[in-house]
Amino acid sequence: MRIISGSARGKRLATFDGSQIRPTSDRVREALFSMLFSRLGTFAGRRVLDLYAGSGALGLEALSRGACHATLIDDGSQAASLIEHNASTCQLQDRISLIRGQVLDKLTLTQNRAPFDLIFIDPPYDKGLLTPTLATISDLSLLAEDGIVCIEISSRETLPDRIGQLQCIAQRRYGASQIGLLTRCQCEEPQT
Repeated sequence: MRIISGSARGKRLATFDGSQIRPTSDRVREALFSMLFSRLGTFAGRRVLDLYAGSGALGLEALSRGACHATLIDDGSQAASLIEHNASTCQLQDRISLIRGQVLDKLTLTQNRAPFDLIFIDPPYDKGLLTPTLATISDLSLLAEDGIVCIEISSRETLPDRIGQLQCIAQRRYGASQIGLLTRCQCEEPQT
């Protein structure tokens, strides 16, 4: 696995052995960043939140392309070590903040850094973590008004059309994975 573009282009990223972690493949990451570039243009100055960060590849790719800061959350001690190692390899360690712990328990700690222009969500497949993660992001208003939430989930899972203030605007399948983009909904909240 490597950084695809930007200041750290071509840098090899350390990754996990075994079945516990499923890093986003270069092919899927390239497709995702192509979709993001067509919607955002430059990544310069963007603030990033990378959830279930694993090796940190998504957040580090955004930083390499010009994002100014990335906050990464993962609960694995091996993940934390890998993120720190990979950030150092890419010479991006001064532009990350690492939070160790369960994403759903730690999201409130990111409110003082919000809003985020890009939020990456790459939870363990088929564990039912996507919906509560999106709901918490919406409830805490973590996404900037013109920001994008980028999701990678199993192709067996259902990507919701809307959760709270977040609405799906694009979806693509790549083998066993699917990626989706969500933005803040411009429509009115349903009345209860």
